[in-house]
Amino acid sequence: MSMNYKLAASALALALCAPSAVAQQAGGDFTIVETGRSYNSLQSAVSAVGSGKATISVAPGNYRQCAVQEAGVITYTAEKAGSAVFERRACEGKAALVLRGNGAEIRGLTFRGISVADGNGAGIRLERGSLNIAYSSFEDSQQGILTADDARGFIYIARSTFSGLGTCEHSAGCAHSIYVGNYGELSVVDSRFERGTGGHYVKARSGKVTIRGNSFDDASGRGTNYMIDLPAGARGTITGNWFVQGRDKENYSAFIALGAETVLHPSDGLRVQNNEARFVPGLSRSSTFLADWTGSKVVMSGNRLMDGVTQYQQR
Repeated sequence: MSMNYKLAASALALALCAPSAVAQQAGGDFTIVETGRSYNSLQSAVSAVGSGKATISVAPGNYRQCAVQEAGVITYTAEKAGSAVFERRACEGKAALVLRGNGAEIRGLTFRGISVADGNGAGIRLERGSLNIAYSSFEDSQQGILTADDARGFIYIARSTFSGLGTCEHSAGCAHSIYVGNYGELSVVDSRFERGTGGHYVKARSGKVTIRGNSFDDASGRGTNYMIDLPAGARGTITGNWFVQGRDKENYSAFIALGAETVLHPSDGLRVQNNEARFVPGLSRSSTFLADWTGSKVVMSGNRLMDGVTQYQQR
């Protein structure tokens, strides 16, 4: 899906000029870049875009707001990366941004302190469509990103931070820093995971994954599990990542788990290469770098593992 946000002018004009469109609000913090119109709430700006394509620029500030995107393709971007924070507010009991349009892109936004009654409060709940994320932060919430299933969709996450996320204390089961359903493809590159508070750092049922150049720093984690969990099997690559396993683990048996639940996808040819895995200084225990429940032909090479970490174990 193309993420070209130059408008089809007629489609957006209809959305903005229709009688049901939300009126422009002078001096608002949420501006549709292509029209220059500003709104006092994020939801008003999203509703104004409707089924069109547009970029919403967010002024610096801390916002107790949330929004639901029902249609269209929208880029949500901070005027300055890291300066716009959405905190402590979830729409539909789900997330700060609930996305079920045709596609979305998030650039430079921070999501903080999102919690809901069932334990699945997230910065972003993706229910349909593809998603790009870059230069964004997900902090101190029950989950960072949670998705439904969309086998035709893709998710691309780059240069973002996931900190203080996860919980296994609610009726809905465990929440994770990233929890992706049966999406067609997931890419996570050049990002940082740290200070987990339960669950896994990345859990994904995608058929294809690219997890490259990330740091998984579990040194200050509490009650965490795997760094990466691919419970349905997957092909793709896990390369060039840096892993540190912390002391306070609910499960320290493996760094990466493959096919531990219902297997939906083949895993032959999955490449796990050129990663580094260790324990925090002074910790002596045994763990497996890749625990495999599928018996697939996984390609493993160039991984640098600390004493006590076994490269591969079939379960």
